[in-house]
Amino acid sequence: MQLYREGPNDKLVTFIEVTGHPAEVRIPDVFADVPGLAYLRRKKISALLSAEKAATEFALAKSQRPSLTLRFDAIDEESVGAFFYLYEFVTSLMGELLNINAYDQPAVELGKQATFALMGKEGYEDLAKELKPFAKPDEKFLV
Repeated sequence: MQLYREGPNDKLVTFIEVTGHPAEVRIPDVFADVPGLAYLRRKKISALLSAEKAATEFALAKSQRPSLTLRFDAIDEESVGAFFYLYEFVTSLMGELLNINAYDQPAVELGKQATFALMGKEGYEDLAKELKPFAKPDEKFLV
């Protein structure tokens, strides 16, 4: 939020809100003796998420920063697919409006090639060897 409220005013914050949560989960009643957290006991997680969204939206508005909210009735295949399609379309449209070819991204190409190599695509064997040290966790950093 530091960047979005006090940094350059060149961003649009998009909130995603779900009106129909699949299950109403409550915060456990374990905070009675924890100063500053007792007020959360037995509250719905959905209410906490909604409060955090509204508070963040308020803070952005106080700093005169633009935001928008996309509301989903539920999290299901149709709504998530529609959301993906919307942003794929917006990416293409913005590229056209800004005279940018959104599909010419040379900096993305290495990631695509590395995926091919890791998945065993023919012609990427040398890159697969180069990637081998990166393809597994470094044991000295595992806890």
